[in-house]
Amino acid sequence: MYIKKVIIQGFRSYRDQISPEEFSSRHNIIVGRNGSGKSNFFCAIQFVLSDEFSHLSNTERQNLLHEGTGPRVISAYVEIIFDNTDNRIPIEKPEVSLRRIIGNKKDQYFLDKKMVTKADVVNLFESAGFSRSNPYYIVKQGKITQLATSPDSQRLKLLREVAGTRVYDERKEESKLILKESEGRMEKIQEFLNQIEERLRNLESETKELKEYQRWDRDRRALEYTIHDRELKETTKKLEELQRKRETSSGSATKVRAMAKECADEVERLDKLLREKKIAEQRAMDEREQLAADNADVVKRQQQLQLTVSDLRAQLTGDTSQRSRAQEELRQVRKSCEDAELKLQQLRPQYEEARRKEEGAANQLSDAEHRRKELYAKQGRGNQFQSKQQRDDWIKQQMRGLNKAVRDKESTIAKLQEEIDNDAKRVTELEATIASCEKELVELKGDLDHGGEDVRLLRRRKEELHAERQAVYREELGLQQQLNSLREELSRCDQSLRARTGKGILSGIDSVRQVIEDMRAEFGDDNEVVKNYHGTLIELFDVDDTFYTCVEVTAGTRLFYHVVGHDRHVIQILKQIDKKKLPGDINFFPMNRIEVHDIEYPKSQDAVSMMSKIEFKPQFRNVLEHVFGKTLICASLEVATGCCASAEIRLHPARRRSVSRKGTLTVDILTPASLKTARSKYEMNYDRRKTLLNRAREELRNVKEASRTKNGSWAR
Repeated sequence: MYIKKVIIQGFRSYRDQISPEEFSSRHNIIVGRNGSGKSNFFCAIQFVLSDEFSHLSNTERQNLLHEGTGPRVISAYVEIIFDNTDNRIPIEKPEVSLRRIIGNKKDQYFLDKKMVTKADVVNLFESAGFSRSNPYYIVKQGKITQLATSPDSQRLKLLREVAGTRVYDERKEESKLILKESEGRMEKIQEFLNQIEERLRNLESETKELKEYQRWDRDRRALEYTIHDRELKETTKKLEELQRKRETSSGSATKVRAMAKECADEVERLDKLLREKKIAEQRAMDEREQLAADNADVVKRQQQLQLTVSDLRAQLTGDTSQRSRAQEELRQVRKSCEDAELKLQQLRPQYEEARRKEEGAANQLSDAEHRRKELYAKQGRGNQFQSKQQRDDWIKQQMRGLNKAVRDKESTIAKLQEEIDNDAKRVTELEATIASCEKELVELKGDLDHGGEDVRLLRRRKEELHAERQAVYREELGLQQQLNSLREELSRCDQSLRARTGKGILSGIDSVRQVIEDMRAEFGDDNEVVKNYHGTLIELFDVDDTFYTCVEVTAGTRLFYHVVGHDRHVIQILKQIDKKKLPGDINFFPMNRIEVHDIEYPKSQDAVSMMSKIEFKPQFRNVLEHVFGKTLICASLEVATGCCASAEIRLHPARRRSVSRKGTLTVDILTPASLKTARSKYEMNYDRRKTLLNRAREELRNVKEASRTKNGSWAR
């Protein structure tokens, strides 16, 4: 046996793994410069083979790790591979590897890559001839010089150690210690024997007393047996009497339980009725407040309408009086016009005569004036004009002035004639305007009458719409209160169901539903997984409340298993749950994996199959038969036991008790006291209440939409 190879990593100056060439079986020499790691190489061999590094402190262990630049080394190992062709090491292998790994807090040995203890390594080397008492199979540097220069006594001691005699000296000393300890133990044993002899003498004296005690003890036990036998007979008689009383009182107990159940049902009915009455009371109070507000609005509108009517009446009275005044003025104007026409007709001949006289007098005056002027002109013409030419010029100037005066008179006459024509036209227009105003006044009076009728119709329609809006509001208020009640009941059922079922199952249901909703939002309702996910088992069937307990006992937590069409859909859902790291306990019923067989039920009037009491869609028959197919509902425990003798079916007699062919297995028996508060998980199915809640929300939305429509009609 010899060292064939050494592998070092992280030890002292060796950071990276180093593995020199294989060693020779004869002699090997390691040479190198100072600081190249020769001493650390031999120290690594000693680290594995010698006892010098057996007990290392944290500081010493840290010093053995490599320290240098770069990342810090946290562990180091040295592995030595031995050539074991001579089988000196008792392992049937040609090569044996021994590795030691150290770290800040670990120190481990591995023999052929298997962890071993330090004691196993020591025993292995001792079996190979390397004894801890003779550690000179490794000769350190300077040891030869020390031996050569040491005195004879030390060399003799060294030779004894090399020869192995120190082992016998140590064993001799150990034997002396053992002999000394044995002598001490012998003395103690002798003292113990003396104590035992003394104890035996005491026991011999106590034996007589014991025999006397045993004799009296037999008499005592005989008397006690007689007393106990008499008490047993009396107790048996009382027990039989109590049994008879119990049998006679079983019927009354059944009646009492029935009465207790009826009382519990009555209490629940009264609680429900009380809640409904409270809701009705709240609804009535809200309706009263609304009616009070409506009454105030009606009074306010009535007052406004009264003011409007009074204003309209005043306006109508003013219009009538104004119209009367206008007609009176028109009559007066027409009368004045007629009087003026009559006077005009009377004065017209006088006017014509006076005008003719005026024209004659004017002509005479003009002629006289002309003659006077001519006379003056003739008289002073000789003085006025010096020549004929001056006279002609003056005459021409006078003629121009006269022509201008004539033209001015003609223009004035034309303007006056035009004004006369305009006045005539204006009179005609005013007469036409008066006629049109009279016609418009008649039309406005008719429109006013029709407008009053329309106002009455609109007011009547407004009142009808207001009544409809109040009815819709009351309906909306009732639905809102029903919605709040359903929310409270849903919250109570959810809390109770979580307390009884477990948070994991319900969290799993929420996680699966979240995945389905996300897939529906991303891929639509036509997605294969969305179409083939049918919900939990408890959502897929209906059963009468009488059989809630039987359903719960039969299915257990399988009520909350998720039903899917194929097992590949299960894989896709689970992938999404793992991807999103959703919580909960999740189980599935893949419909393609479920197989059921036909079952022949026992023919008994007191036993019916549970499948006959369940309502479901035909597509889920296999799943429900897988869960409930082998279950019968029996009227009593005796009927269930009789049916079990002929069928391999589980049966549920009265409250939550299962029976099989192996005997009776009590799952959970409900006492009369617990019947008042115990509720089935099926009864607390919050999905049904969520359906009612969603239905109430939909009705509330429809009512609100109708209310908005009514408000819009009223506003128009």
